[in-house]
Order: sequence, then structure tokens, then C-alpha cells
Amino acid sequence: MIFWVLAYLGGVLTILSPCILPVLPFVFSTAEQPFRKSGLPLLAGMAVTFAAVATLAVAGGGWVVHANEWGRWLALGMLSLFALTLLSPGLAERFTRPFTRLGGTLLQSEQEERGLGASFILGVATGFLWAPCAGPILGLVLTGAALRGTSVNTSVLLLAYALGAATSLAAALAAGGKLLKGMKRYLGADVWVRRGLGLLVLLGVLAILLGWDRGVLTRLSRIRTESLEQTLIALLHPKAAEPAALPQASSGNVLASLSGATGWINSPPLTPEALKGKVVLIDFWTYSCINCLRTLPYLKGWYEKYKDSGLVIIGVHAPEFAFEKDPNNVQKAVRELGISYPIAIDSQYAIWNAFGNQYWPAHYFIDATGTIRHHHFGEGDYPESEQEIQKLLAEIHPKNLPSGTLIALGGGAEAASLGNTELSPETYIGTARAENRVPPTQTLAPNQWSLNGVWTVGRENATLTHAPGKIRYRFHARDLHLVLGPGPSGSPVHFVVRVDGKEPGADHGSDIDSSGHGLIHEQRLYQLIRQANPMEIHNRLFEIEFTDPGVEAFAFTFG
Repeated sequence: MIFWVLAYLGGVLTILSPCILPVLPFVFSTAEQPFRKSGLPLLAGMAVTFAAVATLAVAGGGWVVHANEWGRWLALGMLSLFALTLLSPGLAERFTRPFTRLGGTLLQSEQEERGLGASFILGVATGFLWAPCAGPILGLVLTGAALRGTSVNTSVLLLAYALGAATSLAAALAAGGKLLKGMKRYLGADVWVRRGLGLLVLLGVLAILLGWDRGVLTRLSRIRTESLEQTLIALLHPKAAEPAALPQASSGNVLASLSGATGWINSPPLTPEALKGKVVLIDFWTYSCINCLRTLPYLKGWYEKYKDSGLVIIGVHAPEFAFEKDPNNVQKAVRELGISYPIAIDSQYAIWNAFGNQYWPAHYFIDATGTIRHHHFGEGDYPESEQEIQKLLAEIHPKNLPSGTLIALGGGAEAASLGNTELSPETYIGTARAENRVPPTQTLAPNQWSLNGVWTVGRENATLTHAPGKIRYRFHARDLHLVLGPGPSGSPVHFVVRVDGKEPGADHGSDIDSSGHGLIHEQRLYQLIRQANPMEIHNRLFEIEFTDPGVEAFAFTFG
């Protein structure tokens, strides 16, 4: 729903785009006639036509997105052609001639006095004139639609955009010719805006050919969207990995639809109907969540132990941070974590909302009839969860089930927590959820932290503007993790860790060496401290110094 609202608002803003100006004369041609009989059907025809044409564009774009190497080269060719049409008005006219010819033919069939049907056809014609000159605001909507795939939801998203544009045009219609007269002075800017966009697209194609699209270009494209996305994520889905009080169980409900997934890994799309006769374990997780990572050894172990007996595990990846919405990042994490069971990418929280879920991790146990029989939130209670799996499998296979209780020993960040209630709490660095931050000159008390150097602090993270820069934290835990990324530049970031002013030695984590040196090359959770003697844990001063600018720091977690 939120994306339909954003698409609608994007459509409303279309009137600010220079490419909408040539359409306004056709809209104003109805100004002297009754709005219900002339203006309204015209705008409706425009919206329907535009949504249909744009859906076809998304269908083609979606095929290119999912194609392999040939599709990549075809996509580059399409981008180059699009850029040339922006740079050359003559080429653009030839390229869009079928649309404008159809629009012109429909316009010629109009009568001076128009009825409902004739005004609707005029709107269809104007829509064909409008669709080829889609502006930069539309580009954002089409990108999101292509990633979601061609479906009814895609058409609704594009229709919401078209209705938003129709709303702004209706306001222009109400204002009459005075608005057009006032906007004529900006018509000359249209050519330069188009040429500027064309040049940028060609530079983008060059960047892709040089391989920059997996580094600089990819991250630059997220700069403007991650802040909004993370704000929505923080407001709508606050993390609560270990709730103080559990909500009412979903036991007794049927397995919710999985159709809202924006992609699947390790499996074609699965449906509740296709899963009938199987025992299903749904795991809500995200790859930078330490609580989720520590459950993976058991999930992977149960899958290998019981998959031949009828168990299906589906990991529903619902992002906490905006960078976790990138399907390439999710695929890479799944591969590196060694997960072989199906993963549904739930970047729009469709499955999350269908379950009414609130937590990472969250496990839902579904029997062979598709009924939810049990759930568990957070880490731990693994023997009880395995007993639930065995009980549900015994209902369909009473004999020859694997016996015993799995004991899984994870390494690195997947190692089980000590379970100490005195551990330092999860600590966010962005302004949306930051706590216990103090000035860099202040002596740190337990669980306090500071930023030293020149940082830009946003809602989701803090970005080091100039190197060097440092983060300090006085912590109490065996393990210290920090979610980090190389930042918009995409260049690796070097850093060094000190504990109580010394090299970590045997207390180093899996992502640094004993001297404390490490390298940030991707956005994920980094294990920086793993104390060798967990029996002697006490308050210690952690310091991480970055020798390169651009690093993004998101959150501390402990274990």
C-alpha cells in the first residue's frame, strides 16, 4: 500500500517535469466544457492508456533484468538508444512516431462537441502522446515496478502513478489557460534537461562497460532512496529480536500467501497449495541480524536431517536496513552463509504483514494440512523446536524418522550467545534509534559510545566524511559485532581495532587478524571481537579507527 501511495504522489509531481508541457494544450482544450462530460473522461483515458503502455515497457524491462549475458548486452543497447533519443530531438521524433501517429489519428477523429466516449478517446490519444516522453520521476516508478516483476500489482502501481498525474492535470485544467501561459517561459529548458539526462545515461552505460556498476554506480543510485526506505522500515518494522512479552499465537491459522515475495533463491516460487502434505518451517530473518545468524546452524542442520522425511524450510528475508533490500546482496549472503533451503525475498514486507509478524528471527511451524501449529520468537529453545518438527512429521510418516536431538555448533558470528543478561545491548548509530552516544572528549561509562572525527550522521547510519575517524564503545560481552559498509564510493575501507588501547591478540574476531587490522569490502555484519576466555568477561574499551573515508556504520550487536 505504501508504494501505491508513493507512486500516486510521484504522479502528482509529474506536472513539474518539462516533458509534460506538450500535453497541456490537449487538456486545456476541454476547459470550456463540463468537467464531468469532457475533462474527467479525458483524464481517465490518459491514465488507462499510460498504465497499459508503461506495463508493456516494464514487461520488456523485466525480461532484460532477468536475462543472462545476452540480456545484459541488449539492456546496454536499449539504454544507449534511449540516451541518443534524449540527445537528438530528430531521432526521438522517429523513435516515438508510432505512438504520436496513433495519437494524431485519434485526435483527427474528434468532433468539436464531444460526448463521454469521444472525450475518453481524446484522453487515450493524449496518453499515447504522453507515454513516450516519460520524465525522471517516472523512471523511479518503472525501476521499482521492473524489480517487482510484471503482475497485477505492477499494473496497479503504474495506474496509481497515472492517476496521480491525472490529478495534477485536473488541477491545471481547473486553472485554465493562465497556467499554460505562465509555464511557456520554461519550454526552452525541456531540450537542455533531456540532453543532460541523455548524457548521464551514456555515462552510465560507460560505467557498466567498465564494471563500475557493481561498485560506485550501484551505491550512488541508492543515496537518495535509502534514507526514505530506512525511515519507513524503522517506523513500520522496529526490530524486536527478543520480545519481553509475546503476542497472541498465530496457531490455528492457515499458512498465509507467499505470493508477495519479490524473488526466490534456491527454489521456484512456492505456494501454500503446493506445500500441502509437507511440514513447513517459516523462518523470518535478515542477513545482518546477529540473532538470525545464530539460529542458522540449527536451521541448516534440521533441513539436512529431515528434508527427505517431508520437512520444507522457507527463509523469508525481510530487511532491517535499506541495503538488505538489494536482491544481489541477499543472494550473495545466502551463498556465503551456505544456505541451501528456499529463500523468499520479502523486501516489501508482504509476507511479513500476511503473517502479522513482528520479530527477527521468528519461526512458524505448519503441519501437512497447512495449519500453523506452533511458533517461536528469538533464539534458543532448539530442542523444543526440533520436537515440534518431529511431532508434525510423525503425523505423516509415523515410522523411520531420524531420531535424537541436533546439537549445532556454529562458528564465527553463527556461534551461540553466552546468554548473559548483563551483555551490552544492541546499539544503533543512526539518529532514528541511537542511544547512549556521548561527546568524543567524554570518558565512556559502560554501554556508552562516541564518534571521533568528521562524520555525517543520518537516520540509518553514520558516514565518515574525512579520514581518519574513530568509533569508541565501552562494552561488556564475549563478542562484539558491527554492521558496516564501504559507503557510496564502493572503495574498500581499511581499519584497525584496539581493545583497552592494545592489539586484540587472541581476542580478535573472525573479520580481523590478531593485530586488529581488517578491511570493509561489502555491507554486512563484521565480527570484530571474540574473547578467548569467556569466563573472564568484564567491561572493556573497544576502539575502531578507519584510515579511509566513506565508511558507513549502522549498529553494534553483542553476544
